[in-house]
Amino acid sequence: MKKIISTVNAPAAIGPYSQANLANGVLYISGQIPVDPATGKLVEGIEKETHQVMKNLEAILTEAGMSFKNVVKATIFLKNMDDFAVMNDIYASYLDAESYPARETVQVSCLPKNVDIEISMIAHQD
Repeated sequence: MKKIISTVNAPAAIGPYSQANLANGVLYISGQIPVDPATGKLVEGIEKETHQVMKNLEAILTEAGMSFKNVVKATIFLKNMDDFAVMNDIYASYLDAESYPARETVQVSCLPKNVDIEISMIAHQD
């Protein structure tokens, strides 16, 4: 059984998709970009963008009754791989070193709304 997860504490979907779907104890979170859900505006600069994306992901996890400790897989899209070190430090600051998820990071030529970063996650209920 699939349950759609949605929260006002993360940006609303800007297309035909859900913020997240929970199916058989697995939460599939759509890629999050650095939109501040309170204002609907993009934040700018890789540091602020990464923090906003992680806050958006955290809000969706919380709505599903989970946390970053439940995340088993992350996919990170960067417009510029030169931003990797900054992004990586901020990303790691939200996670527990004892439960880092699997991950890949790829550079892409363009992201929605021309942002610098997008992250999607898969989490599993304990």
